[in-house]
Amino acid sequence: MEGPVFIENISDSFSVSSGITQVYHTRKSKFQTIHVVETIPWGKCLILDGHLQSSERDEFVYHENLVHPVLLSHPNPKTVFIGGGGEGSTLREILRHKTVEKVVMVDIDAECVDVSKKFLVHHHAGAYEDPRVHVIIDDAKAWLENNDEKFDIIVQDLCDPVDDTPSQLLYTQKYYETCKSRLNPGGSLVTQGGPAGVTSHSMVFTAIHCTLASVFPRVQSWKTAIPSYVDEWGWSIASTNADFDVANMSAAQIDKLIEERIKNGAEALKWYDGEIHSGMYKLPKNIRKTLEAEKRVITEDNLLFIP
Repeated sequence: MEGPVFIENISDSFSVSSGITQVYHTRKSKFQTIHVVETIPWGKCLILDGHLQSSERDEFVYHENLVHPVLLSHPNPKTVFIGGGGEGSTLREILRHKTVEKVVMVDIDAECVDVSKKFLVHHHAGAYEDPRVHVIIDDAKAWLENNDEKFDIIVQDLCDPVDDTPSQLLYTQKYYETCKSRLNPGGSLVTQGGPAGVTSHSMVFTAIHCTLASVFPRVQSWKTAIPSYVDEWGWSIASTNADFDVANMSAAQIDKLIEERIKNGAEALKWYDGEIHSGMYKLPKNIRKTLEAEKRVITEDNLLFIP
């Protein structure tokens, strides 16, 4: 390929390359190396420590999965906490919900937030200017441990658990116990769960599910393909309500809630609706078997990392 390229090492033996037409930002912050580049296949992208985090052309798939099932499954979500979320797309999707009155977003990397505000306008779409938003630069774990404020929904928009990164402690049993204590009655937590494909789901996806299930009475997980990630990706919702059942909400129910509770209704969303919801939780047989057999609980003394 002629010209500059971004090469992402998916594993030790598998890499993908994307042509680059422009570099907007490249710098190492206190916590990570941040690149914002224009790629030929994916448009403008945020790259952290050499891994593509969010691309202009398909970020909506990730963020609509992360946000809308958990908010629509709550009867009246007013307060939301975001752990991470620096590029602002999670904020953008949460703010579509008419019931939301306050969003507290805690991200550890001020430079990543500032770079995103400047260069990733497509991603945040002005969400940072919304008066409902309170952005705090801090460790989400420390902030939750040191504050008594409670929320209807907690959204974990974090980097994958990779060794020597701040996010590694935000997938543990202890952290989830803290999150549970910061949820209002009937509240739920949603987290991204890492790679969840046919061959990659046992890295962390099933262990995250198992760890959540050791703390919360009800956990439901799902996956979908994200082209720029070159894999399928997973999410899990953990509820304080033992009768919680987002997976079996009907297509008609989801579509009705979208029209009632999301500004501009179905026109606002690119990926998520009742039809796709009705099939999201149908995991293939091999992943179901891994989930059933999974015994790993992630603790601070027994951390789990994506290799």
